[in-house]
Amino acid sequence: MKYIIFIIDGAADYKVDELGGKTPLMVAKKPNIDSLAKKGKSGLLETVPKDMLPDSAVANISILGYDLGKCYQGRGVLEAANIGIELDEKDVALRCNLITVENNKIKDYSADHISNKEAEQLIRAIEQNLGSNEIKFYPGVSYRHLLVLKKGFSSDIECYPPHDVVNSAVAKVMVKAKNKNGEITANLLNKLILDSKAILEKHPVNVERKKQGKNIANMIWPWSPGKKPDMKTFQELYNIKGAVISAVDLINGLGICAGFDVIKVEGATGLWDTNYEGKADACIKALENHELVYVHLEAPDEAGHSGDAKLKVKVIEDFDKRLLGRVLDNIKDDVCIAVLPDHLTPVKVKTHVYGEVPFLIYKPNEKVDDVKEFDEESCKKGSYGLMKGKEFIDTFLD
Repeated sequence: MKYIIFIIDGAADYKVDELGGKTPLMVAKKPNIDSLAKKGKSGLLETVPKDMLPDSAVANISILGYDLGKCYQGRGVLEAANIGIELDEKDVALRCNLITVENNKIKDYSADHISNKEAEQLIRAIEQNLGSNEIKFYPGVSYRHLLVLKKGFSSDIECYPPHDVVNSAVAKVMVKAKNKNGEITANLLNKLILDSKAILEKHPVNVERKKQGKNIANMIWPWSPGKKPDMKTFQELYNIKGAVISAVDLINGLGICAGFDVIKVEGATGLWDTNYEGKADACIKALENHELVYVHLEAPDEAGHSGDAKLKVKVIEDFDKRLLGRVLDNIKDDVCIAVLPDHLTPVKVKTHVYGEVPFLIYKPNEKVDDVKEFDEESCKKGSYGLMKGKEFIDTFLD
C-alpha cells in the first residue's frame, strides 16, 4: 500500500466576519478535498497537547506518531539537521530570525520576508562579528536561520517566538532563564540580540532596503532552543520508507530525523507564490520508490500570520486545484490519502493557537461516513471523532 499525507499548514481557523462568519476552509472552493471527504472518513485531531506550545515542530512530530516527551527539542535542532549540521549532545540549537525593530518594538517577525540572497549576507556579517568557536550562525531560508551554541550552554531558557510578540517592546520579551542553569545562556543571547542591531542597521543590504521603503532586518531573534533529539527512524518504527516535500527547513529537518528522503522542488518558496505543480509532480514521482510521501504546504500559515483572510482562502483553493487535484489525476486508486492542517493559525490573532484540527483519511474500498465537506465544523461529525497524537498515524497506516 502507498500513503500520502498532505499538510496544509495553519489552514484551520476561527470564523471570520470578513468571510460572512465562516472560516477560510468553509469559504474556499475545494472540490478535490471535499471529494476525498465524501469518499473517506473524517474527524478532529489534537496535534498539540495543552501543556505544550502550539508550535509547528510539536504538531508535525505528533502527526507522525513520535513521543513528544522524548523527541521534541525545539525547532533549532530540526533546522540544523536540514542543513547538515551535526550536533554534539551538549550543543544547543536555536532558530534565529532576522526581524524588524522600530522604536524599540518588534515590527515584523520576517523583515518583509527578506530574500535568501539578502539574508545570507546579513547572517554572514553576524557570524563574522559575533560568531566564535562557541557561537556559530548558519544561513537558512529568507528570515529563518540557525544559531548553535557549542558545549557548555543550557537549553533551560524561555524564548518568545517573534511572530507571537509583534508590536511588543523588545525589552519585555527578551530571553529569560528558567533556572540558574539557564542564566549564563540567557545573558549571552540577550547580548547577541542587542549587539546585532548596530551591525545590521549599517549593513549595505539594509541601507538599500531602507531606500526602497522596505522593512529592514535590523535585529536577530533566537528562539525555540533544544538539544539533539532521541528519535528512531520512521522505517524502524513502521517498516515504511518515506519522503518529505516542503519548502520549510523545519519540516525537512524533521524528515531527516525521521529517516525520510528530502525532495527539493525548484520554485518552492514557503509562501503563496510557491510551485504547487512542482510539488505535485514531485509527489507523484516519489510514490514510485517510497511507501509514504509527506507533502507540506506553508502558504496558509503565512497568510494567517499576515492576518489576510482572502489570501488564506486563495492559497487553500490553489492547494486544492494545483497540488492535490494534480496528484489525484495522476495516481492509482490504491493510495491512502490524509489531508489535515498541523495547527490553527487564525487570521484574527495572526499566530498559532491551541485547538483540534479537522482531518480526513481516504482509504480505497473502505466504508465512508456522512461528512461531505472538509472544514472545522463538518469534520466534528466525522466517524473518527476526536483523536490525539499517535492515534492518527496508527489509524492511517492500519
